[in-house]
Amino acid sequence: MWVTSSTANILTPTVIALGNFDGLHLGHRSVLQPICLPPTEIISSYSTVVTFTPHPQEFFTGQARQLLTPLSEKIQRLEDLGIQQLVRLPFDRQLSALSPQEFVVQILVKHLQAKQISVGEDFRFGHKRIGNTKDLSEIAASFGIPVHITPLETYSSLQKRISSSLIRQYLAEGKIIKVKQMLGYSYSLIGIVVRGQQLGKTIGFPTANLKLPSDKLLPRQGVYAVRVKINRGKRLKGVMNFGCRPTVAGETPTVEIHILDWSGDLYQQLLTVELEEFLRPEQKFVSLGKLKEQIVQDCRIAREILC
Repeated sequence: MWVTSSTANILTPTVIALGNFDGLHLGHRSVLQPICLPPTEIISSYSTVVTFTPHPQEFFTGQARQLLTPLSEKIQRLEDLGIQQLVRLPFDRQLSALSPQEFVVQILVKHLQAKQISVGEDFRFGHKRIGNTKDLSEIAASFGIPVHITPLETYSSLQKRISSSLIRQYLAEGKIIKVKQMLGYSYSLIGIVVRGQQLGKTIGFPTANLKLPSDKLLPRQGVYAVRVKINRGKRLKGVMNFGCRPTVAGETPTVEIHILDWSGDLYQQLLTVELEEFLRPEQKFVSLGKLKEQIVQDCRIAREILC
């Protein structure tokens, strides 16, 4: 997939989906569908996702934003959906000052040569977000560009709108099953295995310490049943602990994975850890023996969940 932050390097003409798409949840996929499966008359155009970097909220607040899908993960997931191009528009004072009309003319028409546009019904654009989907449709229509507006997706069991903010809330609460239902896939942590203190090996449960992108949003601290892929290979069953390891006086949070019924050297390997269910909060045990007893129980429960 072609990725660019320069308007001079965009592959054109395009059929585009506009938004930030953090998480690429089921609502986002509904917005992407019209450009993933374009009609015959626009099949020669590049299916293109247009996002903003940094996120407008991060730009205006100056506060770093943790992401459900950091760039490398977003690229992989978009490629899997058949998207051909990701355009990351630099969000700065100049772009934020554009009126809705100027944004359509200068960005969508001039630089992207858009032939079709897809957005969610809550999409806002232009200076101070004054433009809505009705404005977008009317302005684009004057250039002969159709706009597909996707209704908001609802999380049926709670009758709540699927959104990145709700997914963030559920991750913080450890409600992993609900997160998976809204994403349409298991929330994943993807990183390289680095050297740890090797304490797990001393009690019979060797773990792999995962180094993650600094902007990856992490879930509630605790123990999880997970599925693990080594270098994008087949899925293996595992248990993950995310936390400060209070039993051994840990100070900084770490992500450690024990793969069930597997042995080998994972150092510097790429792991994809798919969170399937939250088992319990992290806790401090009176001894390593008691910790080992709990890990045995965690592994037993994880096997039952992952069978």
